[in-house]
Amino acid sequence: MSRTASGADLHDRAQAQYHPVDKLGKILAKKCDEERGINGITGEVFARYVFPKFPDLGMKLFQYLRHNSRAKTDHLGITAFRQQCEKFLGILDDAVILESYVKMFGDLNETELIKPENLKELLRTCYNLSMATYQDGPQSCRLKEDDEDSLDRTLNSVVQSCFFSKESLSSGYICRWLENNVPRLVPPIHKYCVHALSTSHRTIIDKNMKNNSDTVVSISAINAGESSYGLELQTPILEKASPNFAANGAAAATATKPLTQADRERMLIQQPLLPLSEAWLLAGALPPVYSRPLSIQSPLNTSSSNLASQVFMAKLLSMMPSHWTLLYDSRQDGAGTNRFLHHVLGYRGPNLVLFRCDDDLLFCVANSQEWRETHLYYGSEDSCCLQLLPKFVMLEQKPKSLYLNTHIRGYPKGLRAGSDPRKPILIVDEHFEKLEHRGLQHKILSIEVWGCGNQQQREVQLDIKNWQIKEAERQRTVKLTAADWIDHPDRYLLELGGRQNYNNSSS
Repeated sequence: MSRTASGADLHDRAQAQYHPVDKLGKILAKKCDEERGINGITGEVFARYVFPKFPDLGMKLFQYLRHNSRAKTDHLGITAFRQQCEKFLGILDDAVILESYVKMFGDLNETELIKPENLKELLRTCYNLSMATYQDGPQSCRLKEDDEDSLDRTLNSVVQSCFFSKESLSSGYICRWLENNVPRLVPPIHKYCVHALSTSHRTIIDKNMKNNSDTVVSISAINAGESSYGLELQTPILEKASPNFAANGAAAATATKPLTQADRERMLIQQPLLPLSEAWLLAGALPPVYSRPLSIQSPLNTSSSNLASQVFMAKLLSMMPSHWTLLYDSRQDGAGTNRFLHHVLGYRGPNLVLFRCDDDLLFCVANSQEWRETHLYYGSEDSCCLQLLPKFVMLEQKPKSLYLNTHIRGYPKGLRAGSDPRKPILIVDEHFEKLEHRGLQHKILSIEVWGCGNQQQREVQLDIKNWQIKEAERQRTVKLTAADWIDHPDRYLLELGGRQNYNNSSS
């Protein structure tokens, strides 16, 4: 089909099916005519008005639309703009969507070759977009000033794992690798682009168009459009450990007291080592069960009068991201098997166990169920084993691939991950001091366990632990009567030690 210089089909018989895009094209064309004197739509105007917070993404999208239209000019005509936007919004296949963005961030003149910097730019854009919708911004859970370094290291781990030191790869290989390793990182960027193209015509205000009902909207509608991106917030909120939970009775007795300034400063220093960029990467690589948005209970009254509120609450589901709670940190809670079991057992939700080893190695064992001690391998289909640093590798995702045993004799002790019991992928010794991977042993520097379930599951674990602490204190201070002391085993031990005289009433 022949085209004009601005990329429009000469014979466009299809009627406009996307009225918001048609309105957006007319508004942008008027802006270009007033500002640049150009009869069409330029990339600078498109990025400035449609993607005001992400102009680089807007330019990438505009160049992609212009390339597909085969326009010979730097701008797009209104008809060509509408045609390409309709085709872009009509993409429903996830594989085609992923391929579109991989090519969009690559060299459009050589669409089959993607360089490492192209993939890194795509991942960085996905991260920035995710942080734009993050509650209180990315600094809400990070107090250190090395966020950019952590992000760069996280992105490099993904890029290096994908390219294997090669200078370029085909777009098809990149798409397959992303689908198999990080399937949930790129889709949010498409949701944002679709949202921007569909709603930007309502958020662009022009004082000269006040008499046009198609372009004038209320301020409240504009604010709503700017604050909502139509995204499911899959990046979790990283919470601190609960101050009401302590490892021993003495700490538990003082946990309920108000925190002093020294306590607050100590808590600020002892922040978890999990950077927000790694949490974003895990949320994009792991199954949805680990970063599922918080559920909102529906109202009891289901009458028609509450129908609007129910619909509103349903929409809010995408604005309530999951919360990851720090269950155990070996730097704060103490190292060793007993400390790990004390803080982890009893949590009945999905959880992540991070092992930081020497040589800058970071492994993650994802368990969608409760940890329990047994001589059998267990775990659902969502159980995963990953390496995060220095290269990102999805080691395995299979059921019955987790193992934890610290006291059953005749069976291997420690923690293991891998579906083959004869050759596990990760082997942690019974003292939680060394980790073996591919036949090489590494010293464990720190261990972190993050709970990915809801607040109710965390409260149940805290209630159980607090009850155990109170029960232990009660057993310590129990007073025995003279009748109980006669048959008590401690009396027999004292007599074996040579103590024959004691006061029964005081015992």
